[in-house]
Amino acid sequence: MEKVCCVELRICYFCRQFFVMAEASKLKGYAAGIIAAVAYGTNPLGALFLYQEGFNPPSVIFYRFTFAVLILGVILLVQRVPFKINKFEFKVLLSLGVLFAASALSLYTSFKHLDSGVASTILFAYPVMVAVIMAVFFKEKATPIMVVSIVLSVIGILLLYQGDGEVKMSLWGVVLVLISSLTYAVYIVVVNCSRISMPPFKMTFYIMMFAAVVIGLYSLVVPDSRIMAIPSWSALGWICMVAIVPTIIAMTMLNIGIAHAGSTPTAIMGALEPVTAVAISVFVFDGLFSVRLASGIVLILLAVILIIKH
Repeated sequence: MEKVCCVELRICYFCRQFFVMAEASKLKGYAAGIIAAVAYGTNPLGALFLYQEGFNPPSVIFYRFTFAVLILGVILLVQRVPFKINKFEFKVLLSLGVLFAASALSLYTSFKHLDSGVASTILFAYPVMVAVIMAVFFKEKATPIMVVSIVLSVIGILLLYQGDGEVKMSLWGVVLVLISSLTYAVYIVVVNCSRISMPPFKMTFYIMMFAAVVIGLYSLVVPDSRIMAIPSWSALGWICMVAIVPTIIAMTMLNIGIAHAGSTPTAIMGALEPVTAVAISVFVFDGLFSVRLASGIVLILLAVILIIKH
């Protein structure tokens, strides 16, 4: 009898430890998702400054990915992480590289046709797309908390956009952002479902390498998309910024977030991306901070808190 009780106590102990570890894993995923969203939200900042230097979108993206690969390669060498991957990992990472290249190219090109704030607003269709894809193809049930969080975040982002009612939106620009949103949503789903087990930096290294190759091939085929030379030291500085913050940090944290928290919660936390864009507008470009903006930020933060507490 005593042996049975001891066994039961051990089982209860290991169950409690399992749930504690699972909870810690989720919190790690939420933290990574928040960092990824904030880092990814700096995309327009680097892109717009580089456009002022005369860059075209493929050049910005190619240098962004290439510099990220070089930096990550050094990190992997220092950490002595083996570069070898198997055939399955190659196929998945290649697919992710193509998806991310398509998402980045369409988003950066949209900045030529739309205000970056409008583009950031439309881009946030991707959490809804992730939820729909997971529900339709993988039978994942959207909980009431998730639905409420999506609604709150969408309303919050609509409040962040301050249009004057006179700006005409480019149809091609909107289409480009929706393509970026869809490919980003599929990217998140593939990361979630592939369950590749490898160090985060190594995974990001290969995704960025394949993405750089895709952009390089694109620049050779499409007219007026040739990769331009880096014209100045300031341009080099901004290239390093977009390679590190919205690329290495954002993508590594995104992959960690998806692995530990799941695809839909991580996507919803992406609502912090336009919040970052608003903060940049206010503090870098002297934009106005209004009650409307404050209300939007509060709703988005509430949506994120609901997901974390869920």
